[in-house]
Amino acid sequence: MNVKVKGVTLGSIAAASYGLNPLFALPLYADGMTADSMLFYRYIFAILMMGGLMLLQGKSFRLRRRQLFSLALMGLVFSASSLLLFLSYQYMDAGIASTILFAYPLLVALIMWIVFKERASILTWVCIVMAFVGIALLYRGKPDAPLSTIGVVLVLLSSLSYAIYIVGVNRSVLKKMDSTTLTFWALVFGSLLYFVRLTGIDLDNASFTFALQTPNNPWLWVNLVCLALFPTIISLITMNLSIHYIGSTPAAILGALEPITALVIGVTVFGEVLTPRICLGIVLVLAAVTLLVAGKRLLALIK
Repeated sequence: MNVKVKGVTLGSIAAASYGLNPLFALPLYADGMTADSMLFYRYIFAILMMGGLMLLQGKSFRLRRRQLFSLALMGLVFSASSLLLFLSYQYMDAGIASTILFAYPLLVALIMWIVFKERASILTWVCIVMAFVGIALLYRGKPDAPLSTIGVVLVLLSSLSYAIYIVGVNRSVLKKMDSTTLTFWALVFGSLLYFVRLTGIDLDNASFTFALQTPNNPWLWVNLVCLALFPTIISLITMNLSIHYIGSTPAAILGALEPITALVIGVTVFGEVLTPRICLGIVLVLAAVTLLVAGKRLLALIK
């Protein structure tokens, strides 16, 4: 297997793995588990898996003092993105939520233009318009039933949080940090969000409570482990390897498989409705992102 085939294969695995979020999360919702409990287990299991992998690879866990604040902040932002996405599943079909989430490269471009004064090309603006038209088409899902405004806002905030994480990592002291070590500590700091949200105060007994749920069905522990393994560990590792083999742009294009995977699972497993309007919206969003990350190369090939 040559380098290019390896890169494409690994990139496809990374994108498809992340798209499995609804497959493991929705049965846990049906069992009555909250998003906070799900994500608490996801992060803790992922930390244990990533930590074990680092030990096997002989990598250092050491952090520099000047990295702590940025790492803690980015870890919490990354964690907020996960929480907002999972909360959106309660208000809208998971496949559509995952498609809207994939607008994050466009939000990265906007942040770079507004905050860092990087010029946006005409192609970038065309992509932004296409993406928002696509999201507007997705706003009406089932026939005569508009999507929940709360759900749309939650997933857009999730996408924005992830965009801030990407920009923050690349525009801070974390830029040169080993990716495995960065991911491990981002998960550690990110998990603190769920410790705080699950912790309460019992005023009557002057004590703290911890509202962590466990699955009613023992088999659903498998779903919690799979949430940590597939959309988190496998997705992160294979994406890093894909970028190493074929570069960041082709690997980003393969990320279009994320919402497609989630949508296919939503339709085939959970009976979500797929209408022509939704299909057109999905095509516009994916086309916008693909043009954004590969537009120059595509134009060069046409010429």
